[in-house]
Amino acid sequence: MRKTRILGVGMYLPEREVTNQELEAIKELETSDEWIRQRTGILTRRFVSEGESGTDLAVHASRKALDNAGLSPDDIDFVIYATLSPDYFFPGNGCFLQERLFGDRTIGALDVRNQCSGFIYSLALADSLIKSGQYEHILIVGSEIHSTALDFTFSGRDVSVLFGDGAGAAVVGPAPEGHPGILASALHSEGKYAKELWTEYPASAHHPRISHESLDQGRHYPYMNGRMVFKHAITRMVEVSHQVLSEAGKEVAEVDLLLPHQANMRINQMVASQLGLPEEKVVNTIAWTGNTTAATIPICMHEALKQGKLKENDLVLLTAFGAGFTWAATLLHW
Repeated sequence: MRKTRILGVGMYLPEREVTNQELEAIKELETSDEWIRQRTGILTRRFVSEGESGTDLAVHASRKALDNAGLSPDDIDFVIYATLSPDYFFPGNGCFLQERLFGDRTIGALDVRNQCSGFIYSLALADSLIKSGQYEHILIVGSEIHSTALDFTFSGRDVSVLFGDGAGAAVVGPAPEGHPGILASALHSEGKYAKELWTEYPASAHHPRISHESLDQGRHYPYMNGRMVFKHAITRMVEVSHQVLSEAGKEVAEVDLLLPHQANMRINQMVASQLGLPEEKVVNTIAWTGNTTAATIPICMHEALKQGKLKENDLVLLTAFGAGFTWAATLLHW
C-alpha cells in the first residue's frame, strides 16, 4: 500500500492587525492587555476587512500551498475544506473554492465541520483517499472568519479575545518509495459535551431559526465553558498523542516536533509538559494569530518551515481538541 505525504503548505492572514491594546480600548469589553496575555498568551490577531470572505483567505493560502508543492490547480483531484464559519449557511465553502481555483474543472469538494479538530480530521480522510488510489493529489484547506461573530461586551470577553481570522492549506499526495509518510491518525468525539462549546443560533433545530428574542439574549454568539474546555483539552490531546505513537510503534523521545492546535498557550504548555517534550520541540503561533480553529495547524507547519524548525524526515506530532467535543492526532514523517 502506498503512503501519503504532505507535499506543500501555505497560509494567509488578513492585513488588519488587532492588538490587545485595541481590545482594551473597547470599554464594554472590560479587558486589558495583561489579562489577555496571562490567560491566553495572545498578543495580537488578524481580522478581515469589510467584504473579505473565508473563501478569499482560502484562495490565498491554497495558491501558496500549491506553489510550495510545485504543483498547479490542474494537478489537484479533490478538495477538503474545513471550517466552522462558512461564507453562507449553504452551499459549502468547498464549492466556492472550486469555482475560484479550478473554474470549469468539476472536481469533488467536501466540507468538514469539526471545528478546531477539522484539519487533522481532513488530513486523516485525505490519507485514506490517497492510500486507496482513488485520488492522486488532494488540497486541504482550513479557513476561518471569527471576527464578524464575536460579542465585544463583558459577557463575551472570555471568548472574543481568543479568536483571529486566517487560513492554512496543505497539498497531500503519494510519498516517494521508501518514505514513511503518515504513520497513524486517531479521531474521537464525545457529543455529551456539545453545548459546552457551541453557537446555538441560527439553527434549523429552532423554529424559527433565529428570533428577536434570541438576538436580544446574545445566543447567536459563541459560548464556551472555559474551565471544562481547558481541562478536557489537555487530557484528550495528551491521550490521543500517546495513542498514535503507540499505533506507530514510536516513543515520545523520537518526536522531533509537536505542532498542537493553537487555542491557548497554557494548554499547549501543559500538553507538552505532560508528554515530556521540551519547549524547543514545540511550535506555537498563537501569540500573533490567536485561535484560527481549523487553520491553526497548517499555519504552524508553514511557520515551522519558515523558521527552519521543520526539516526533511522529521517525526512530527499533530494534536488538536475542539468543539463537539472532538479531538484528534496524526503522527507523520515530514
